[in-house]
Amino acid sequence: MNDLDFLRTPEGRALLDEVRDTDPAQELAVATRLRRTHPAPLVSAALGQARLRQRAVAKFGAADAGRMFFTPNGVEQSTRASVAAYRAERLHGLGVRSVADLCCGIGGDAIALARAGIRVLAVDRDPLTCEAARANADALGLADLIEVREADVTEVGTAPYDAVFVDPARRGGRGRIFDPEAYSPPLSWAVAAARTAARAAALKVAPGIPHEAVPADAEAEWISDGGDVKEAVLWFGAGAAPGAVRATLLPGPRTLPGTGLPDPEARTPGRYLYEPDGAVVRAHLVAEVAAQVGGGLLDATIAYVTADELRPTPYATAYEITDRMPFNVKKLKALLCERGVGTLTVKKRGSAVEPEELRKKVRPQGPNAATVFLTRVAGAPTMLIGHPAR
Repeated sequence: MNDLDFLRTPEGRALLDEVRDTDPAQELAVATRLRRTHPAPLVSAALGQARLRQRAVAKFGAADAGRMFFTPNGVEQSTRASVAAYRAERLHGLGVRSVADLCCGIGGDAIALARAGIRVLAVDRDPLTCEAARANADALGLADLIEVREADVTEVGTAPYDAVFVDPARRGGRGRIFDPEAYSPPLSWAVAAARTAARAAALKVAPGIPHEAVPADAEAEWISDGGDVKEAVLWFGAGAAPGAVRATLLPGPRTLPGTGLPDPEARTPGRYLYEPDGAVVRAHLVAEVAAQVGGGLLDATIAYVTADELRPTPYATAYEITDRMPFNVKKLKALLCERGVGTLTVKKRGSAVEPEELRKKVRPQGPNAATVFLTRVAGAPTMLIGHPAR
């Protein structure tokens, strides 16, 4: 009996409940106690699953994570629930009622699709991963909408389904894979599968995908959640605008479409600095943000926008700049001491200095807060000091 088989039995579920909130520092003591009444491998399995569930809360929320079953890779590689729900709603809005979810992992996207009322064929070639996906569909009451199939995705027929969703593996034995053709399966295969979809298709890819690698007949969307860039999606078929790019920010959603604006010109720093959301930067839509706020770039090679007026936009965070100086640690330290700054946020673009290294050198102390931007202005290393605009 493997770990998941045991953990789904009444005894296993009882053991999971008992170790649910175990503090990592207390694991050894808890394990020692439980091994007096349970086999050691089963205690280890329960504690391991409890750790995975605790890690999964950030992606799935406490309610779902506390009922689901995970593998280490499954927690690491699964889609955040908010992002999966957004994508599922977009597919549902396109009239999609059935999806072939290829490379389904532990079922995060399949769960979101099923909750949107979409019937799902979830396919993965790893037996343990498939077992976790089945367990999750059952635990969340979605087994009637999710069929899990252990198979090579390249051998699965998708013709009976309205849409295809592919999430190729982007990690290997040496870590992240950056070449789309080194994905498993390769991006070229996923694109070919998408083009055969009856109605629509979505391919999840790394947010760092080169724009030149995006097929001409795909729409590319970069998605962030809470300011963190999570993924890029290539859309095909219904609802997709070939060649278009967009940045979508969650929660919301708020979507900024590309309008083909040329790169804004660099200008002297104004009173305000705008830090575009990472999805906007990845989608190469900084020009659209600059147009919204009536600004230009601090430097032709840096994705910071500067302007003289405060014009709030959901696609960038605005800061009021109070000081500008060439990069000089001693002068920065003196300024922060004079202002009584003890809480220092360090942001950087175009600087080799690490934020933590700078904080150690300036040793901020005092009741006030400030933000310092390490960047370049007209090619020169520069420090801009300010605070979030009000």
